[in-house]
Amino acid sequence: MKESFTTFVQALGCTVLLLAGQFAATARSDATFAIGEQDFLLNGRAFVIRSGEMHYPRIPHEYWQHRLRMAHAMGLNTVSTYVFWNVHEPQPGKFDFSGNADIAEFCRLAQREGLKVILRPGPYICGEWDFGGLPWWLLKDPKMRVRTRNPVFLEACRRYFKALGEQLARLQITKGGPIIMVQVENEYDGFGHDGQYIVALRDALVEAGFEVPFFSSEMTWSVRKNADDGLFRTVGLGRNPADDFQSLRAVQPSGPLMAGECYTGWFDRWGRGSVRSGNSSNLVNTLRWMLNHGTSFNLYMAHGGTSFGFFAGANDGPYLPQPTSYDYDAPISEAGWDTPKFYAVRELLAKSLAPGETLPEVPKRNPVIQIPPIEALEVAPITVNLPEAKRATHPQPMELYDQPAGCVLYRTKLPKGGGERLLIREVHDYAIVLLNGKTIATLDRGRKQDSVVLPPRKEETTLDLLVEAMGRVNFGDRMSDCKGITEKVELVKGSSPQELIDWEVFNLPLNKEELSTLKFQKGQAEGPAFYRARFALREVGDTFLDMREWGKGVVWVNGHNLGRFWAIGPQQTLYCPGPWLKKGANELVVLELNGAKKHSVAGLTEPILDDMNPRATGRVHRTPGQVLNVTNLQPIHSGSFAPGGAWQTLKFTPTKGHYFCLESLNSYADHEYATCAELDLLDADARALPRHGWKIIYADSEEVLAEDGGGDNVLDSRSDTYWHTQWEISKPKHPHQLVIDLGREETIGGLRYLPRQDKPNGQIRDFRLFLSTKPLPGL
Repeated sequence: MKESFTTFVQALGCTVLLLAGQFAATARSDATFAIGEQDFLLNGRAFVIRSGEMHYPRIPHEYWQHRLRMAHAMGLNTVSTYVFWNVHEPQPGKFDFSGNADIAEFCRLAQREGLKVILRPGPYICGEWDFGGLPWWLLKDPKMRVRTRNPVFLEACRRYFKALGEQLARLQITKGGPIIMVQVENEYDGFGHDGQYIVALRDALVEAGFEVPFFSSEMTWSVRKNADDGLFRTVGLGRNPADDFQSLRAVQPSGPLMAGECYTGWFDRWGRGSVRSGNSSNLVNTLRWMLNHGTSFNLYMAHGGTSFGFFAGANDGPYLPQPTSYDYDAPISEAGWDTPKFYAVRELLAKSLAPGETLPEVPKRNPVIQIPPIEALEVAPITVNLPEAKRATHPQPMELYDQPAGCVLYRTKLPKGGGERLLIREVHDYAIVLLNGKTIATLDRGRKQDSVVLPPRKEETTLDLLVEAMGRVNFGDRMSDCKGITEKVELVKGSSPQELIDWEVFNLPLNKEELSTLKFQKGQAEGPAFYRARFALREVGDTFLDMREWGKGVVWVNGHNLGRFWAIGPQQTLYCPGPWLKKGANELVVLELNGAKKHSVAGLTEPILDDMNPRATGRVHRTPGQVLNVTNLQPIHSGSFAPGGAWQTLKFTPTKGHYFCLESLNSYADHEYATCAELDLLDADARALPRHGWKIIYADSEEVLAEDGGGDNVLDSRSDTYWHTQWEISKPKHPHQLVIDLGREETIGGLRYLPRQDKPNGQIRDFRLFLSTKPLPGL
């Protein structure tokens, strides 16, 4: 297989050289591209753009030619790509256009393949990419206002565009290159209303040497006419092209129609069910309509690829980071494979080729290998591999320590005590709480978790807060998303919070330099740690690393950062490209934050991208087949909650017990659902009992795929989270039960109940309460 893989690459290289000669001989310096009254005009003739989106940083550069040829073979005549500012300017004024960042080479390869290029340089791009493509270092300036005419932001944009022009201006069609159009910003009409901001960006692109037509890509619900910028408008659309283009015609009465983004699928999010279906009927119907009406389009995505490293982004409201895979359910899979959707599109587009145009053969798939399980026998615990500490009175985000990504460990001392609530304002994005090196809790921003009740401490204790940065928000008005601890940390007991000060801060950027300093030893470790394995290969090829036995973290192979894994799914494998493996000795490093079942990794021949595992982080509190049986139990209290969203307090005869159950018998709207935001239990004197040691051990139903409706939300001291029974895939009927293990025997004399606050859905009407000194039947 090694020989066949090498032969494949060599043959591809020969073909590239032949094509290079062909196109060097035929490229025209007097070629033109224009936007006419009805059509796009290529050298004065009507031209229908059949474009597909693919992103060069999401594809190993060794595979660029293969992916471009796949796009051509699918029937496309153009390729579109965002330009990723944070890839090209990782530090202010220091630019990188090499290797996987060599966008000029990507454009040249597209031209050799017979494809035109649409360039989308932002500066903001969205793309489910960290910070929407903006560089992290902008966040170091507290006065920074991105996507505005903030002078510092615009000056940085001009510097970036100037560097980009030095690479790409000569590759415009007017200079013999493939670039036919350049997009200004991205979906700005849905974000802001400052037309002069767009004008400033357009002018900066002109100053950088770009002269082909400029355009914008907007959403149909927000597209509007801007008399100042003079940009051609395109829109993103899915299933209803006739209606969507009607919205466009309302603001742009003339000119060709174009779908700047015609969605071929959608992106996944950690902890939510995968949207991948493989269905092509909607896409084919939309394309057929556009082809019949002479409408141009850009398939978003033609090939999604992989958000390697720490470049996957996040949405907010609630915070939902995106996984490493950007497969997107696109016609060309994450690994570059042809799919049924690919052939459905190819068959349709083959009927709409220009005179004399033919489709090339579909390239063969790249070699794929299986790797037997690799045991990671060496370990390097994080807490004994820390860099030199920085001292700080208050914790600060990682950007203010000049750190772009990775983790930060914040350390301070706690006095003896116990029962306080440790409150972090705010966790961005995932925190492991350790006392004297032992993990006591994890806090997930996506689940709005920001506090934990501390156990008893007989002496001064070391508190470590290890905070992992997930993706920065890439869409909307909350994009200034600093990472780490963004405000402060408090101990809350009673009504007087105490801010914790005097911190040691350890920056862990998880880059090659940090990895090279790790001290590995044989064995295993408790708590967050790096694990290393060495393995030998006789042949190389693509593979998919199976991470189902692990918890949460990051994987490197031979120094290449493959990206993040997380047992909650839906992604369970990481794509490892063949060119990143070596014949002979290889090295695998895994950062594990939560603890693994087994410290081994295997390479599979198929990806696993749609396997949800909410039990991995305790989000589901019921084992398969488990059923609570309260038939023969006598409730300690029953009654009805009042309608409305206010706190409600119940008092009843004090009773001793260890296990408490709330049973919802029905809801006010007669929904199948039950919801609850918060529960407090009261002692015999009607005082709230401390929740330390409490845990949810059973919920008959929880919606954790479509939203975060886990039962443990009733104990998180937040009014904006809630337990919600299932509603997406199934809708179990009442009764619904939630069981709390109090950790010890308590005397219960009352209850405080807070209904869901944002909507009345599932508000409990009739209920029963059970309390037992022994585990309830069925548990």
